[in-house]
Amino acid sequence: MADHIDFEALVAYWLGEAPASESEKIEEHFFACAACTGRLESLAALSEGVRAAVRGGRVGLFVSRGFVDALVQAGLRLRQYSLEAGGSVNCTLLAEEDAVVSHVRAPLAGVKRLDALRRVSVAGVDGPEERVVDVPFDPAADEVLFVVTPARLKRMPSHTVHLQLVAVDEAGERPLGDYTFLHTAG
Repeated sequence: MADHIDFEALVAYWLGEAPASESEKIEEHFFACAACTGRLESLAALSEGVRAAVRGGRVGLFVSRGFVDALVQAGLRLRQYSLEAGGSVNCTLLAEEDAVVSHVRAPLAGVKRLDALRRVSVAGVDGPEERVVDVPFDPAADEVLFVVTPARLKRMPSHTVHLQLVAVDEAGERPLGDYTFLHTAG
């Protein structure tokens, strides 16, 4: 092993995705290297902070299919919505549900970078537009996944979310689709 564990290997170890032989080498390294052990402890603290922010409803996340599959395998109860470009959906959340997953369909073949523009309107008043840069996506799946936890939705009154997906490359920006979520407070 080099002087220190590189970041990708450290993350793979933390997530349990490193091969067993690599994990053994990394564990041996931790016994001899306080710096790498400290980096692992920082990664663990960051991970817990992200979990707490998501559980507390302080953030919504664009996620991968693997992330949604992990939520299902962990036994979370998900409400799921699917939207095509130009579409809208009436949505709500039941008390016993753990999260809402939105499947937003778009033509993603050839897209290099994907941004999302989001605006929330309450009682007809538009809030500021938020831009999420470099949203994770699988171009073969032609969908983007967004997870919101109940804590965030339960604090909000009935509202409308306008979402636009934008492909970004060296030639500029190209809108891929507009989506509308009409949320009714429970």
